Amino acid sequence: MSDLFPKRGEIWSVNFNPGRGSEQKGIRPALIVQNDTGNQYAATTIVAAITTTIKIYPVTVLLEAKGAGLSKESMVNCAQLLTVDKSRLRKRLGKLDEKLMERVDKALCVSLAL
Repeated sequence: MSDLFPKRGEIWSVNFNPGRGSEQKGIRPALIVQNDTGNQYAATTIVAAITTTIKIYPVTVLLEAKGAGLSKESMVNCAQLLTVDKSRLRKRLGKLDEKLMERVDKALCVSLAL
């Protein structure tokens, strides 16, 4: 069991290095989308990339900076999901409210054709 227990809906800074091609690179914010049972017991977690490049699609969710622990307006990109080792997690930045997580869930359903 991992000592680090991120929770679904939290935003963490994640070290994505080394990234290749159009993968995320550097230390950037990401949203934890894996369920909390997996987060508690697995050495990995699943995250959705967060970017400040705003492009509104059915697979994205707009985030205002205040309340989300982000320095500027950003977007969760549910088309860019990554499984990362928890050792890549650096710092908890914030947490999305239930209403935003419902929008994330809808975007995940579109992205994964569920």
